Amino acid sequence: MIKKQYSLTVCQGTGCISGGAEDIFSSLEDEIDRLNLGEGIRIKRTGCHGFCQRGPLVVVDPETSSGLFYSKVAPGDVSDIIQSFLPGGKPVERLFYRDPASSKPIPNYHDIPFYRKQERIVLRNCGHIDPEDIDDYLATGGYQALRKALFEMTPEQIIAEVKQSGLRGLGGAGFPAGRKWEATFRAGGNEKYVICNADEGDPGAFQDRSVLEADPHSVLEGMVIAGYAVGARRGFIYVRAEYPLAVKRLRIAITQARDKGFLGRDILGSGFGFDIEIFRGAGAFVCGESTALVLSIEGKRGMPKPLPRPRTAEVGLWGKPTLLNNVKTFANIPLIIVRGSEWFASRGTETSKGTAIFSLTGKVANCGLIEVPMGTRLREIIFDIGGGVPGGKAFKAVQTGGPSGGCIPASLLDMPVDFDSLTAAGSMMGSGGMVVMDEDTCMVDVARYFLDFTQRESCGQCIPCRVGTKQMFSVLDDITTGQGRPEDIDLLLELGESVAGTSLCALGQTAPNPVLTTIRYFRDEYEAHIHEKRCPAGVCQALVSKTPSLSKREGEGDK
Repeated sequence: MIKKQYSLTVCQGTGCISGGAEDIFSSLEDEIDRLNLGEGIRIKRTGCHGFCQRGPLVVVDPETSSGLFYSKVAPGDVSDIIQSFLPGGKPVERLFYRDPASSKPIPNYHDIPFYRKQERIVLRNCGHIDPEDIDDYLATGGYQALRKALFEMTPEQIIAEVKQSGLRGLGGAGFPAGRKWEATFRAGGNEKYVICNADEGDPGAFQDRSVLEADPHSVLEGMVIAGYAVGARRGFIYVRAEYPLAVKRLRIAITQARDKGFLGRDILGSGFGFDIEIFRGAGAFVCGESTALVLSIEGKRGMPKPLPRPRTAEVGLWGKPTLLNNVKTFANIPLIIVRGSEWFASRGTETSKGTAIFSLTGKVANCGLIEVPMGTRLREIIFDIGGGVPGGKAFKAVQTGGPSGGCIPASLLDMPVDFDSLTAAGSMMGSGGMVVMDEDTCMVDVARYFLDFTQRESCGQCIPCRVGTKQMFSVLDDITTGQGRPEDIDLLLELGESVAGTSLCALGQTAPNPVLTTIRYFRDEYEAHIHEKRCPAGVCQALVSKTPSLSKREGEGDK
């Protein structure tokens, strides 16, 4: 009945599942069986395609230029989708993506600007393979890098390749990955560990979760290669307990990798043994910090170790040398080994190689998970990939790097996105969150919102972070409720610089960024709140209603 073979992929990432993707998958299976089309139409689950705002997603032949992209699919659309494959059938145009500016339907996956403007390296398999089927990963060349590393390269050669690639850690700080691997390799002792940090606690960030849900084997392969390179035989994936689907698929992937000989005592007959365990974190934001994460795995309270302290590469888990990298860092490793350091280093900027992965959210037409070469300009990300600000509103600012990232104004839209440029602007790469704000956003309220999160997540160990962030929040709360004082802006600057300069770990050191950058770029809004008792964006209700609240600063101490 159907002359051509078709492949339907149904996104089964967390976002699409929440929109009913499991029911859609079941309905497609039922309809294919009812019409006896099983030989002509193959259907499979995939992880996140990235275009979360348009889910649930069904894609036809995504690897061909003629692949159809159906978005916002509902169970009621299934019959029309299947009928379109029959003689005389036509594509279901109402499910096509439409350009925000022209409303023109774009039927093909590769023609949609959201995808066309990206370069997917870490996300190369996301949305294309079944994350619960190792054979799908193997069909893409999976575990070839591991074979090459074990049988064609020495540990020193692997580390040299990672160093020459210029890969920097993609968990926040951007420390050169090769240097960290080399330090762990050179550390003494026969017992070492590898840890994958998947403790993604930033509001609005979901790239680590999506990679683990969509392509877990790429992370496992990177970890095994790392273990061989640094001399470790045991690895841990520290993942948030709030990521049940990621945990489920990791467990399946680990079992499959063991069954195929890619994990265990004698991997592929090489004599090298390495195995991986999953450790579920309890949701503490501070456990994203390396020493706090290590203590958590050891069964202790997750708190950063006091300074001065040795690096985890020298003294880490149970006092042994430990290599700790992020999900996205490990996912890059197989391609670096297979394609070479020069291939990877040809992307990005002089000091920031490869790609950047962001969770693009907020007041933007196309929200989702994106990957672009380092150095791509903010304007291209927000307006070309993101489709611009909806509703005819003006772009106002974008915050990068999670709750501790800075807010970048419209005047810097042509700034390249890389580690150094973001730091110079008062922000950071961080975990890869990117929140777009429009003209209706109050920047003082934004600073208050993010500082509220970081001060609540402080472990309380050091006074600058425990007390300083709380004091800053109280000042911001007063400003947004009509109790601001003329000296408050200078007070916030002084407090912010003190907290950033004297806190024990990166949580406190970066927590003031939203405040410092909003004062730096939007000082006029602070002045309007304080001197005119007016919120220019009309967000702060106490100033709109002219009923200021009582100050919360009076009598506050170190509680």
